[in-house]
Amino acid sequence: IKKQQQDVLGFLEANKIEFEEKDIAANEENRKWMRENVPEDSRPASGNPLPPRLFNDSQYLGDYEAFFEARENNAVYAFLGLTAPPGSKEAEALAKQQA
Repeated sequence: IKKQQQDVLGFLEANKIEFEEKDIAANEENRKWMRENVPEDSRPASGNPLPPRLFNDSQYLGDYEAFFEARENNAVYAFLGLTAPPGSKEAEALAKQQA
């Protein structure tokens, strides 16, 4: 879990994407919020959803696997609900698709 969290945080920091990290280990309110906001179909069969879980405000985006897949496909900005910056691989791929 820690390695996945560091991977996500490292990517966001390296790409200067603003984010707010919520500690669910030390804060019961954050833990409750995450459990309530992860959709039913994205929860594990048993137990509680484990971090990292990504949200854009209160909209659930996905877990680490979804983030990793988006990163591999140069689609992280779309995954995060953001506009890809000009010159990024993702922006170039979108321009080619629209051409």
